Amino acid sequence: MDTVVKRRSRMRRQSTGKRLELTRRDLEIFKLLSRYRYLRSTFIHAFVGGDRTKLIERLGTLYHEGGYLNRPAQQWQVVNARYQPAVYELDAKGAETIALAGESTGPATWLGKAGIQRQFAHALTICDTLASIELGVCENPTLRFVAWKEILGSPRCPEDRRRSNRPFEFTVTAEGQSLRLIPDAVFGIEYKAEERKTYRFFALEVDRGTMPVRRAALRQSSYRKKLIAYREVTARELYRLQYGLPNLFVLTLTTGDAHLKTIMTALGRLGADTRFFLFKATSDLQLFGKPPPATSRMMWAPWERHGHPPLTLSTP
Repeated sequence: MDTVVKRRSRMRRQSTGKRLELTRRDLEIFKLLSRYRYLRSTFIHAFVGGDRTKLIERLGTLYHEGGYLNRPAQQWQVVNARYQPAVYELDAKGAETIALAGESTGPATWLGKAGIQRQFAHALTICDTLASIELGVCENPTLRFVAWKEILGSPRCPEDRRRSNRPFEFTVTAEGQSLRLIPDAVFGIEYKAEERKTYRFFALEVDRGTMPVRRAALRQSSYRKKLIAYREVTARELYRLQYGLPNLFVLTLTTGDAHLKTIMTALGRLGADTRFFLFKATSDLQLFGKPPPATSRMMWAPWERHGHPPLTLSTP
């Protein structure tokens, strides 16, 4: 008689009481999720490697048995969730494990558990994008990913910025109004050529198409308002004054080519130095679309610029 094996639910824990012996790769997974607020199983596999099927099984075990990993409940609200790779985050025992091992690394994003401001879909897209870029960096030994904690830890960064609760907040005055701006992410890339090192730093903005490009009043939220604030940041070199950075490029990832062109046109009308503004459209931002591939495409595919040739992040 055949034995029927009942599959455990993806949406809630169902422990079998299995005793876990943690492996070195488990620790690598915990470290990875200590850096990224959320990661899909496909991206976890792209980082840690190994047999994909066995990794998926192991992730399930670390979720169901002992509370090392969590599957955030927000992902199940999407109608096609059962056909999507599961999204994971670090849970209490996983965090405790890497703390005891003394191997925790600096976070790639500031999307912490406490006081997260962004909606789940927005936060997940930020993590998807940064993970794609970091995968590209890992593929090239002449490149190195610089997370925001390293930027704040630099001796060039003023002490007040390091101690601030909002270390990457910019405040500018434009068109008679005070504008406040916090990027979705800030990171850098180190480029090595022979004995010489150069750097590019980036502020990432993920636009899911829910914000109007232009509103009647500047006091209302719009993407044009955000572009105006970035125009002032780049023109006044506030990134240099506040963090000691040599440059700052603004990345906008948005939905569809038509929306991208509308945003780029709005930028062109602001009189900004458009060299520092990079744009890319992707259908992956659609809530019910296919999940983004766990590849380094954000690193190697060109980003568009208004009035200037496209630029790839891999090029110094």
